[in-house]
Amino acid sequence: MSVSRNREDGPLSGLTVIDASTLFAGPLAAMHLGDFGARVIKVEHPSKPDPSRGHGAAKNGVNLWWKTLGRNKECVTCNLSSPSGKDVFLRLVERADVLIENFRPGTLERWGLDPEVLHERNPRLVLARVTGFGQFGPYAHRPGFGTLAESMSGFASMTGEPDGPPTLPPFGLADGITSLATAYAVMTALHDRDRTGKGGIVDLSILEPMLAVLGPQISRWDQLRTIQPRTGNRSSNNAPRNVYRTRDRQWVAVSTSAQSIAERVVDLVGRPDFISEPWFATGAGRAAHVEELDEAVGSWIAQRDRDDVIAAFTQAQAAIAPIYTAEDIVNDPQLNAIGAIQKIEDNDFGQMLMQGPLFRYSEKDATISFTGRAHGADTDSVLEELGFNKADINILRTEGAI
Repeated sequence: MSVSRNREDGPLSGLTVIDASTLFAGPLAAMHLGDFGARVIKVEHPSKPDPSRGHGAAKNGVNLWWKTLGRNKECVTCNLSSPSGKDVFLRLVERADVLIENFRPGTLERWGLDPEVLHERNPRLVLARVTGFGQFGPYAHRPGFGTLAESMSGFASMTGEPDGPPTLPPFGLADGITSLATAYAVMTALHDRDRTGKGGIVDLSILEPMLAVLGPQISRWDQLRTIQPRTGNRSSNNAPRNVYRTRDRQWVAVSTSAQSIAERVVDLVGRPDFISEPWFATGAGRAAHVEELDEAVGSWIAQRDRDDVIAAFTQAQAAIAPIYTAEDIVNDPQLNAIGAIQKIEDNDFGQMLMQGPLFRYSEKDATISFTGRAHGADTDSVLEELGFNKADINILRTEGAI
């Protein structure tokens, strides 16, 4: 039995998105679109489900990450490399607005599903192609994963302690950033389609969004021939900026990107004399005296419990935040007030918490209608909607097409 659809008044209601991607940027992008009302049909191989279904923690043999990644998606199986499976897929494409895929360049073409074929069946289709390095160039056919983008973008080079190795993130940072870029690219292409009446092709590598968010490193190298160094939790642009341990062995983070905030912080910790120093007037000047500033701020914080430190900083209108774990996140009143954490009904667990949609929009807030579904849970109902009868479906299943 098919699941109930997303609310029909969502900002993206009326759009149909085929998610034929895996691990993780493409599926996350489709999730973002589904959160705001797009109908998302997840297409997976009949015998090789999206690997993310087995990625990370599980409870009673049921994967937890998939519950979020697969939310608001109807799950269909289809073997794109088989003739019958290709026919099923093209019939899906005929009714879709967007197709998100991340096969290695040339794979769709090898199956006879190249962009020309897809646009012949549906001239208004937006095809989003998310790969490691893009559709052309010397690296195009290399396998591409987020770790490689985090390495090659400069992120790892500038992350970590000064005397330590380059550091990779402990989560899919590049995939997550690329998912946002993909959703943005899809909406750009849809707007262009509204103007021209024709669908287009998005060619996006997971490396490019990482480059976009890492600041002026390229311009710095071009103009100054210098490379941003590893500074740990400190910043080369301002100080004090670090994590500090409190008396009750908790951690807090302090930021002083604004001059006024820096002045409030040193005044609070009993060192207003810093403000009259010529070097204190700029972020770069303060960064050059980071040892003095960290000593003043760190020693003051170390003499107080976390809640008292945060209360004092808040009263002084200085910028501070506790270092949260997941337990802290789900209990935070601000995050709960804005819906960043949501409790969703689930077939396997009854109810479960997960992060909510990205933002709120007028009276048309995003909705998590259902959590990630089982592999192929909606194959029959979706195919019946396409005009296949039960006998047709049984034949396709026998052939391994679905």
